[in-house]
Amino acid sequence: MQQAIILAAGEGQRLRPFTVNRPKTMLSIAARPILHYVLEALSRGGIRNVVLVVGYRKEQIFDAVGSGDNWGVNITYVTQEKRLGTAQALLLAAAAADDEFLVLPGDNLITAETIAGFIPERPEAVLVKKVTEPSQYGVVTVGQGSVLRIEEKPRLAGSNLVNTGIYAFNRDIFDHIGSTLDIPDVLNAMIARGHQFKARETDGIWLDVVYPWDILSLNDQVLRGITTSIGGSVERGVSLKGQVSVGRDTVIRSNSYVMGPVVIGSGCDIGPNACILPATSIGDNVVVGSFTQIKGSVIGDDVNIGAGCIIEGTVIDQGGIIRGHLSAVSGEREVKVNGETRPVNVGAMIGEGCYLGVNVVVQPGVIIGNNCRVNAMNLVGENIP
Repeated sequence: MQQAIILAAGEGQRLRPFTVNRPKTMLSIAARPILHYVLEALSRGGIRNVVLVVGYRKEQIFDAVGSGDNWGVNITYVTQEKRLGTAQALLLAAAAADDEFLVLPGDNLITAETIAGFIPERPEAVLVKKVTEPSQYGVVTVGQGSVLRIEEKPRLAGSNLVNTGIYAFNRDIFDHIGSTLDIPDVLNAMIARGHQFKARETDGIWLDVVYPWDILSLNDQVLRGITTSIGGSVERGVSLKGQVSVGRDTVIRSNSYVMGPVVIGSGCDIGPNACILPATSIGDNVVVGSFTQIKGSVIGDDVNIGAGCIIEGTVIDQGGIIRGHLSAVSGEREVKVNGETRPVNVGAMIGEGCYLGVNVVVQPGVIIGNNCRVNAMNLVGENIP
């Protein structure tokens, strides 16, 4: 395989408010967009020719990826103006496709090890993986090493193998798409007509971000593989333990405590006397005030967090202002997203550009939409659109 077609046109409505102003592929995990991890995995696998199908907020992808030089790949862009499904997105790339190629989603977190054994696979094949909650995905029924059927989000899963959305195809696939919207439906129709698709299982990292709180689990997984790198300055009395990455021009002020794995971006001002605990990512140009504790959370760029906050299992999108003494900690809650109710253990999900006054308490699982204002001394117990 010399070519990969990445499908990156989607929005990710179930991830709102974090995808209102950015495509799902641009969600930041450990201070890098998901799409960067996909390109890195392909590059390390020897893929140099990439076709990128873009659509929703495509300009952000152009800015973040460019020509692909940072990964040693050459990118050709194809635009899907109307997002009609993965099969139609793939069909738009037909003119740029080689005789054989990989297809993979740009919004799933993978590593080079995940697809290392799949890149040499000859078409036609599907990469599958065992998961604990298969009914949330496309469940794959396999017989004698071949895919028998892919069933999307069945109420009762007959298998714990799911479709990763990573395929090895040849140009024959384009003859079978027609008006079908999604690739699994195309494959089911082809299988019914006698085509065979090999099922190849991976035990590597493959993580899909479906709901806002999935950002936290992906962030935790990626941070486990970081290495220590100190690009900023660390004042006297600071304690750094475990794997900690600190960006350029960041200052960690005296008597602060950082226990990795933690990533802190560039141009940040942390402390004094701040406490940053494991599984936390902090973006660029973030201010964290004195005596604030952050654990297992994702903080976006340009966020200003005041003194005395307790933040756990929480996502705060870019540009937020937290005046101080915020309490947003993890807890069990039944959360409803797009008509689906799921039990989760999570803190707050706070959108872009929000202002929270002093002494605000946000209960577990609450989602606060973009550009909201919460005045001082308020308890937020329900979602704010």
